[in-house]
Amino acid sequence: MRLIVLSLLLSAVSAAPLMAAEPASQPAVASPLAIGETFTIESKALGETRRINVYRPQPWGLDPKTPLPVLYMPDGGIGEDFLHVAGLVQVLTGNGSMRPFLLVGIENTERRRDMTGPSNVAEDRKIAPRIGGSAAYRDFLRDELMPQVRQRYPTTDERALIGESLAGLFVVETLLQEPTLFNSYIALDPSLWWNRGALLSGAGKQLPSVARSGARLFLASSGQPELAASSARLAAVLQQASPATLVKYQPLPEETHATIYHPAALQALRTLFPAPPPASP
Repeated sequence: MRLIVLSLLLSAVSAAPLMAAEPASQPAVASPLAIGETFTIESKALGETRRINVYRPQPWGLDPKTPLPVLYMPDGGIGEDFLHVAGLVQVLTGNGSMRPFLLVGIENTERRRDMTGPSNVAEDRKIAPRIGGSAAYRDFLRDELMPQVRQRYPTTDERALIGESLAGLFVVETLLQEPTLFNSYIALDPSLWWNRGALLSGAGKQLPSVARSGARLFLASSGQPELAASSARLAAVLQQASPATLVKYQPLPEETHATIYHPAALQALRTLFPAPPPASP
């Protein structure tokens, strides 16, 4: 009996290494997760290559070939604001709160150069090696990017522009200087302090052309006092001189400059681009 037990123990010990040597099952190979498309464009206006990210929502029942209006966004890199704005477009079109838009994000290279106009203020000139490139960036949008988007995707003639902080400054500057470039403008906590507030101070002279353009603006501000005050002042000027332009001014005092983009963009997209009511059965 003892010989039998000892034989069984020896068998178990000798088998253990064989069992341990069996290879573990390998995890499935991961695949890239794609939410849209990306391409590059060689810009003569900017003298560099720019990366463009595109998201097309696909709510139930939408023909993939249906032409869509286009929402352009600076700060549109994957590591910037593209993903969370694409998420808003996806959710709002999916639940019927917003008309479908093609989202086109422009990834930054020199943000402070592209989003600012000229300034002789010493403090302004310290923020980056180069500033004052907003006119060239607008040329890039108008003459290079927009034709590429029309060539690559089925689009309508409706265009919108969204930006926050310095990009919000660029949105307001574009509205005032070239209001027909876009149909709708979304400026979130715009940095209207730039160049000692020259853009805001001169807004009144440009409002007649803004009114004639039929452009619309959604304006929002955070609880940061200087930004809130300048946004409120711009809203008052627009409301008095061009009331049809200011679709809504939304103060969000509970938000900071760092948190305002997402909640304000949610309200802006709902307000400017509501989905039509469902057809009666």
